Amino acid sequence: MDDLERQLRELSPWLHTPETPDVTANVRARIAAPAPQPRRWRYYLAALLVALLVGLLPPGRAALAGAVAGLLRFAGVTIATAPAPEPPAGAPSPLPSQRSLPLDEAQRKVRFPLRGPAALGAPEQVLVADPDSTGAYRVASLLYRGGTLRLDAFDGRVDAVYLKRISGPGTEWVQVNGAFAVWVAGPHELTYVDRFGVARVETARLAASTLIWEEAGVTYRLEGDLPKAEAIGIAASVW
Repeated sequence: MDDLERQLRELSPWLHTPETPDVTANVRARIAAPAPQPRRWRYYLAALLVALLVGLLPPGRAALAGAVAGLLRFAGVTIATAPAPEPPAGAPSPLPSQRSLPLDEAQRKVRFPLRGPAALGAPEQVLVADPDSTGAYRVASLLYRGGTLRLDAFDGRVDAVYLKRISGPGTEWVQVNGAFAVWVAGPHELTYVDRFGVARVETARLAASTLIWEEAGVTYRLEGDLPKAEAIGIAASVW
């Protein structure tokens, strides 16, 4: 036993025992360190995507515009909600430089395809209005049923062409051939907005229920004393 103890003592200078790590200090350092910040860019990116969806989808545009200013802009038509607007007084004047033309000539005088609903057949009268410097007309109107039913056609992708003022509920989203459309129920004030962006109050009139939709870059505005389902059916038959 004495020999073993002596041998161990002789080996002790050659042995190195590492110090015990200070685990307590490490734990305290981790606790004291600030927590890592969450990756906020993910939240910002999600908010941006939501905003884009709201801006791109028509119902989103409607909700956003209605919440901000009581306005809805769709396919060249601006709809403003106002408390009981005064109906236009007097007889409205025609649109600028409005004239009547045969259907084939009217087609040559506009810069967009002029198509009518197959459900209504040939129009009884065709009106064109607001020509530019080259003589190309901005709006074409197809009249049916003694003028009580009209289909306005125009390129509404850039500038506003019509301004509608309504009071209370009465505007809703519907679909025509699977695409979004706007139905304005009941009488409402209608004003033409010319090429310079000026609302021509002299043209203001009381319009009947209206269906607004867009197809192949052309905006259509079907106005008449029609129920919503019939108006949608007529719109779906545009050829």
